[in-house]
Amino acid sequence: MLELADIFQEYGPAYEAKYSDRMPPSHRDALWDIAHCRTPLMGGEVYWCEQCQDSVYSYHSCGNRHCPKCGGDRADAWRDRQMDNLLPVPYFLVTVTLPHTLNPLARSHQQLIYDLLFKTSAEALQTLALNPDWLGGTIGLVGVLHTWDRAMGYHVHVHYLVPAGGIDPETGAWIPSHPKFLVPASALRELFRAKFRDALHAADPALFAQVPPKTWSKAWVVHCKAVGDGRTALTYLAPYIARVALSNRRLVALDEGQVTFRYKPRTTPWTTMTLDVMRFMQRFLQHVLPKGFRKIRYTGFLHPNARNTLAALQEQLAAEAADERLPEALAATFGLKVSSDVPDDDPPRCCPRCSGPLTFVGRFPRSPHRRGPPLYN
Repeated sequence: MLELADIFQEYGPAYEAKYSDRMPPSHRDALWDIAHCRTPLMGGEVYWCEQCQDSVYSYHSCGNRHCPKCGGDRADAWRDRQMDNLLPVPYFLVTVTLPHTLNPLARSHQQLIYDLLFKTSAEALQTLALNPDWLGGTIGLVGVLHTWDRAMGYHVHVHYLVPAGGIDPETGAWIPSHPKFLVPASALRELFRAKFRDALHAADPALFAQVPPKTWSKAWVVHCKAVGDGRTALTYLAPYIARVALSNRRLVALDEGQVTFRYKPRTTPWTTMTLDVMRFMQRFLQHVLPKGFRKIRYTGFLHPNARNTLAALQEQLAAEAADERLPEALAATFGLKVSSDVPDDDPPRCCPRCSGPLTFVGRFPRSPHRRGPPLYN
């Protein structure tokens, strides 16, 4: 099976010779590491098989976070840790996207632009959440950077997983948000754009001058949607912790300097794309992050320094959720009083989740606003 390592081994030296004056150290490292992952150059162990009287070699992985052979275990471990940190509340997935007019700047100044993207988008979300017209509390964010689209093109955006609520800055009490609404997307879009513009100008005026003026007048893309209890969203985000722009299984062929790979457009079936090998390698390497860059960021009460706050929130909200599930609260939901008289026609029932005995709460009437099923003679 064709692997990315095969392409890098054969064409890596030519690519480095062609672009050596423009290649950042992180690209050189990724090129070499991926080409030599699990080869003798990485070292390893040697074993002896008594049965077949032969040696067996086990070579080391490169450990580069952009290698398609490495990193799957890290993603699973991260997902499990985040599952333990979930609060018993609804969650939102907020996605903020850098406009494509900033792509040339982002490619050549990754550390600065990616840092500003994280900083300004998180600040915009926190500022709007503190507004009492929307929530009036301090929120927590887990952000994951993602730089590619389905065809390995350059598409810089951050996904934030956000609990539906925040902490009152004065009392410390939990303020729940509406389960389907966190902050207005239109306001978030404008505030994010303004904060990024001001931060970039302050950080590097010369770089700011290179931005096309239309960037600051066009609508930036921001998306916010409810995602239930957050578990499905975490499962979606986890692969991006270790996933790279292209996996080996999507490679189709390498033929006379042309690489063919598969990708899945958003609304059509799987298709293929063929690129010149140099263009293909350039397209892959543009997603290699600077050395030491943190592609996962935690803000607010989800920051690692706020573990005690998070633990107290989990305990408080778990107790409140348990109270809301008590028979009295359940009866109040339907306007009933808890009944101790089990109807004669109601046999003993067991919980479908844990098989424990079910307690009869009460019987509520059928809604008068809906027609019943037709009667047949």
